[in-house]
Amino acid sequence: MKQFKTIMGFELKSFIRNKGFIFTTLFLVVALGVLMFLPNILSAASSSEEETEKPVMLVNASDGALADFVHSAFGEAFADYDVRLTDDGEDAIREQVVSGEAECAFVMESLTSYTYYVNDLTMTDSNTAIADSVLQNVYRMSMMMQGGMTPDQASDVLSVTVEGQTEKLGKDQMENYWYTYIMIFALYTVIILYGQMVATSVATEKSSRAMEVLVTSADPVAMMFGKVLSACLAGFVQLAVVFGSAILFYNINKDEWADIPIISSIFDMPPSLLAFMLIFFVLGFLIYAFLYGAVGSTTSKLEDVSSAVLPLTYLFIFAFVVVIFSMSAGSVDNVLMTVCSYVPFTSPMAMFTRIAMSSVPWYEIVISVVILIGSVIGVGVLSAKIYRAGVLMYGKKPNLFETIRTVLRS
Repeated sequence: MKQFKTIMGFELKSFIRNKGFIFTTLFLVVALGVLMFLPNILSAASSSEEETEKPVMLVNASDGALADFVHSAFGEAFADYDVRLTDDGEDAIREQVVSGEAECAFVMESLTSYTYYVNDLTMTDSNTAIADSVLQNVYRMSMMMQGGMTPDQASDVLSVTVEGQTEKLGKDQMENYWYTYIMIFALYTVIILYGQMVATSVATEKSSRAMEVLVTSADPVAMMFGKVLSACLAGFVQLAVVFGSAILFYNINKDEWADIPIISSIFDMPPSLLAFMLIFFVLGFLIYAFLYGAVGSTTSKLEDVSSAVLPLTYLFIFAFVVVIFSMSAGSVDNVLMTVCSYVPFTSPMAMFTRIAMSSVPWYEIVISVVILIGSVIGVGVLSAKIYRAGVLMYGKKPNLFETIRTVLRS
């Protein structure tokens, strides 16, 4: 136990004192601070600027009796424009649009036919689609009025709304989508980053002959668990600082983000879901970190680490892709996801996704967690033996079968 504490303390200090670790943490905190304070920054900037005038939209309505109604309907539909009625001819309207006096214009032959004038037509110009909808309603209203309805009655008929209620008996996938996506992306980033750091750290130590003395005198299990848990703690310190600052900045600017439900929902994660996220996050990180450490110990040169860990990286990317595609398809309980929920190398992401976005029986969750815990312990002990055998191999690239024989003899 004393060896474990000493090793973990030394490794943890190495991680936390690393300049890259400190710079990355500070950069993420500052970036999140700017993002969370962005509404206040933008509102302060806009309040200091003079209010800009709305662009002019000209409307030439052929039907004089409905001209005022058309003008009113266009004014409501095009709130970003200064909609003006005009009796000018088409040539005069063209000149105003070309000169910039008006941004665009509608010249109507009837309620069902018009010409739209605009100087430069952009790819995002949706004015004609809005005008089609507006004129369709105006035409229907005019037909109703000709049939004997009053304007108010016709307006009531056109503006009738259908009210429906949805009662959730299970999970709301859209509501929990962002929780799940952030957890998966964070787990992906931390495993790729810190797993590579663990493998590199182990490979670097092999270049020191002092490791022969250390690995033969210290318990390899204590050494491996110390290294991996120190990387785990360093990762959680960084995540706690980053996400903690994000929560703090959000609460300071909570009123500014009230109109954006996606942002507010991210910071209102249910406690039960947060608990599952922590469980699968920790266990998922540990099982991959142990594997990265074991693989790192079998490399003969530091530059071989990247190629040696590729199979692990591909395995994790496979789990990531399966989960992301299932989330995008809205089918998180498909056969592949269900199988991945019990495989320890994919269950941290697959099972958490199913818990967050569907209704999973409690016994399936228990089975998945038990398998994952047992796998973490087993992989940790096996990785420690591979670590001890791998560190003692010098002179040539370790052979897989030689490593297995050495582990079995130890």
